[in-house]
Amino acid sequence: MDDLLDTDRSAMSKDGSAPEGVQRLLELTYAAMRLKDEPRAGWVMHGIQEPESVAAHSWGTAYLCLLFATEAGVDPQRAVAMAVVHDIAEAKTGDFAARAATEDRAVTEAEKAELERAAVLELLPGAAAVLGGAAGPDSPAALWRAYEDRADAEAVFVRDMNLIDMCLQALRYEREARYDADVLIASRDSHRHLDEFFLSAEWRLSTPLAKRLFASIEAQYRLARG
Repeated sequence: MDDLLDTDRSAMSKDGSAPEGVQRLLELTYAAMRLKDEPRAGWVMHGIQEPESVAAHSWGTAYLCLLFATEAGVDPQRAVAMAVVHDIAEAKTGDFAARAATEDRAVTEAEKAELERAAVLELLPGAAAVLGGAAGPDSPAALWRAYEDRADAEAVFVRDMNLIDMCLQALRYEREARYDADVLIASRDSHRHLDEFFLSAEWRLSTPLAKRLFASIEAQYRLARG
């Protein structure tokens, strides 16, 4: 993305508008800002009061990456950058709840991937080249694709931190009683409280560090649940 930003500031037009490359980046940023208002679907489904946005979740994931990347033995800068863009497609598609049972999901993983691929083509600079097999490894689109493909250690780590953020948020909502625990959420296994989020996360975790973090958070959640 540096080449797009490296525009001669003297090239500003007489009316003060930004050069074409910079203007395009502003447009893409404006489109992505919808994430600030896109609520996380799983929390909405569970009736959470004032649920977090997708952007808030992305920040939480990035912060976890910043804190734990060195311990995990991955590049902190790459991990944080990847976390920032990992849910960017939801600015177009909206959020899809990742249910514990696949049959409870609104769309299949394949359908979700296709929708997100189309969205990224509209939201990230150079996405067409990246999805076509070109472009460098550190562009926003390349980072997004690496995350989706679990292409390297950073991608696997970020995917784990994505789940750890979700579990921490569930713990917070449980402690703050931000939902009606007596409401039964429709699912194959009739989950109560926020158990489904922990069940959904546990089987998807890959790294030893994430599994240790998960065990600690889940123990605190069980205490909060009573």
